[in-house]
Amino acid sequence: MTRPGKPAALLPAEDDGVAVVAKFFRALGDPMRLRLLELLVDGEHTVSECVEHIGLSQGRVSSHLACLADCGYVVLRREGRFAYYRVSDPRVADLVLAARALAADNAAALANCMRIDDAP
Repeated sequence: MTRPGKPAALLPAEDDGVAVVAKFFRALGDPMRLRLLELLVDGEHTVSECVEHIGLSQGRVSSHLACLADCGYVVLRREGRFAYYRVSDPRVADLVLAARALAADNAAALANCMRIDDAP
């Protein structure tokens, strides 16, 4: 509950809670993981399809998918020798779309930002 005149807190009050939220965003800080999420937002895909889409080795793609799974963004389903990944929660799609829109709206500022390195 908020007091009149005081905005609602968007982050946890505890420092460790804020650290978890920061880690949540760091998991999205890699361009390849974002590309994988963008692909998986449209539906379930095999690792081979992800490799084809991203253009990295199977090992690198599997590592990125494992990170996304460990952080709760995607889930894995095994069928025989195949592994299928999909987005775990529809809010992930909302987050990716919101990030894209915010980045587009702030493209000039982001391009000029010298405090955050561009991805390799």
